[in-house]
Parts: sequence; C-alpha cells; structure tokens
Amino acid sequence: MRSVLRWVRNEMFEVREMQDGTIYIVNLAQRHCDCGHFQVERLPCRHVLACCTNQRLDWQVYVHNVYKMSEICKVYRSEFVTMGDPSTWDRYEGAKVIANWTLRRVTKGRPKSTRYLNEMDSRDIRSPRRCTICGREGHSHSRCPQRAGPNSARGH
Repeated sequence: MRSVLRWVRNEMFEVREMQDGTIYIVNLAQRHCDCGHFQVERLPCRHVLACCTNQRLDWQVYVHNVYKMSEICKVYRSEFVTMGDPSTWDRYEGAKVIANWTLRRVTKGRPKSTRYLNEMDSRDIRSPRRCTICGREGHSHSRCPQRAGPNSARGH
C-alpha cells in the first residue's frame, strides 16, 4: 500500500492512500483510525503502520494486550481439572434434546442451490418447458410420449 502521511498535531496524522485518494485520520494517542480496523481488531491497521514507519515508532506498542504472549500464558496458568471416569458423573436431569430430522443434511443427490432467486429465474418470465423430441410444451424429453423405450409405456 502506498500512502502519503501528513502530521496534524501531537500523535495525530492524515494518511492519504495513493490509489483512490481516500484520507484517513489516525490518532495514535486515542488508538483510533477512520478505517475502523484499529478500533475493532485492536491491532494496528495499515494506516497506523504507515504512521509508525514514518515517525520511527514501535508499532508493537499499539497491539492490544490480549494478543500478547504474556496474557495468553495467564489463561493456562491455572490447572485444569480432569473430567474423571464417566461412570462417576452425576446423572443429567435436564431437558432432553430430540433431533429434528428435517434439518438433517441430505447426503444423496444434487446439492440444493442456496442462491437467491430474482425475477429472471421465474418460469413465467422464461419460456415454458419444451420437449426436445416432439417440440411440444408441458413436458421434457424424459417424459415424452413419443420416446421409445420402457418408460414410454407409462403414457402421459
């Protein structure tokens, strides 16, 4: 990313991206950038990194403590209690969960489309189904009464 940096006031900068000319205000003291990534992720965004590089600042100062190894080690400092033998566990007396078979994933057949349909997908707008064998509307070639074979005995 190429950017142009302009110092506004103490720890506040204007970063302009060269590609589209968008200007982002970065306030290092308040840990704020107009792009929003710095506040949400609590990691330096590319605009903050540009400021740190330009001013020769350590960018790691602006990484939130939750990402630091010292904080991660605190999680595992306490000892985890093992679950023990399942036969010694208390019997569960809560609500019984019953599987909803309609939500079960179908394993056979063609996958169902998850695409949102619009007016172009409607059968009314497109021409009705036409048979490639006889040319008539209302059925396809697999159900054509003129088709030779064992399925043609069914009739239509």
